[in-house]
Amino acid sequence: MNYPETKFPNVGLTIFSKMSALAVERGAINLSQGFPDYDGPQALLDSVALQVAQGHNQYAPMTGMPQLCSAIAKKVERLYGRSVDANTEVTVTPGATEALFAAISSTVRLGDEVIIFDPAYDSYRPAVELNGGIPISIPLLPPNFAIDWQRVRDTITPRTRMIIINTPHNPTGQVLSSADLDELERCVAGTDTLILADEVYEHLVFDGLEHQSVNRRASLAERSFVVSSFGKTYHVTGWRVGYCVAPAPLSAELRKVHQYVTFNTHTPLQCAIADFMQAEPDYPQTLPGFFSAKRDRLARGLEQSRFKLLNSSGTYFQLVDYTSISDLPDDQFVVWLLEQAGVAAIPLSPFYANGEQTGCVRLCFAKQDETIDQALEGLCSI
Repeated sequence: MNYPETKFPNVGLTIFSKMSALAVERGAINLSQGFPDYDGPQALLDSVALQVAQGHNQYAPMTGMPQLCSAIAKKVERLYGRSVDANTEVTVTPGATEALFAAISSTVRLGDEVIIFDPAYDSYRPAVELNGGIPISIPLLPPNFAIDWQRVRDTITPRTRMIIINTPHNPTGQVLSSADLDELERCVAGTDTLILADEVYEHLVFDGLEHQSVNRRASLAERSFVVSSFGKTYHVTGWRVGYCVAPAPLSAELRKVHQYVTFNTHTPLQCAIADFMQAEPDYPQTLPGFFSAKRDRLARGLEQSRFKLLNSSGTYFQLVDYTSISDLPDDQFVVWLLEQAGVAAIPLSPFYANGEQTGCVRLCFAKQDETIDQALEGLCSI
């Protein structure tokens, strides 16, 4: 039998899976893949068992459990001042990545151009290509990874279907400012260009900064899919519960894809999250202090190392420059680091379309203090 030619000749096992597997194989401390090594709020965990016992075990509505959609709409209005229709503008998905895929698949057609800022979360580009779109990369470079908005203006053409933004930004930890949204508004004014805003780390913003959601700007919100994640907010990444807020016409298109990819999202988890959001509406406000303390713990420890820290204003990632330690390419350096220091990190080059070498790797600090301290012993020993 002749099997069909692959649609993704350049796609293999993700670097996250590779490094996590290596960490397990070598018994290393895993600061590579972005997930906590601790549980979420006990009240939330307990609620899941209660929801199961109460019989919330059958299919949920395709768009999400009504009480969760309502809680999301209230949150968006409370935090960002945008009035959202819970029935027509909120869609709950099994993880934020599915929402990103559905947003791209429902709107990007053959030959459409999609602007992606590199380094970028690795699901964007394959989704664009699968739907016949053309990814247009605009590189962001150290030390500040700022967007060159003039370059964005020069890059937009009549074929530009979408611009994908990510704030707070994975993998760099950078956060867009209000001035950045001003520039984005000017870039898309007078065009039909859509925005896909990946805001899964919306509550993980540090140093007194404020998350600049596109939900804050009516002119941007009317053309945007805004995607977020309960896994990141409540330390339960394995639950795979995310959502998308978009105007009714865009939500209707996204749902056409969503219904044939996964149809719905885990019922008892949705019910538990909805109850927790009602009982603890201010819980997300505890996260900046919680995570910035972990970031600072890692940073203080690395002062004794040969790594140079780059600024991290959000997410739970810290970039470090290793060029004073080695001149190896980053994908080779992370293997060397794992072998020499017993710590797994993520190279930055896979986040770039052209494999850009920046001399930086990414560390995840969403870990118990003991895990961070153990990792620091290895990182400071080289």
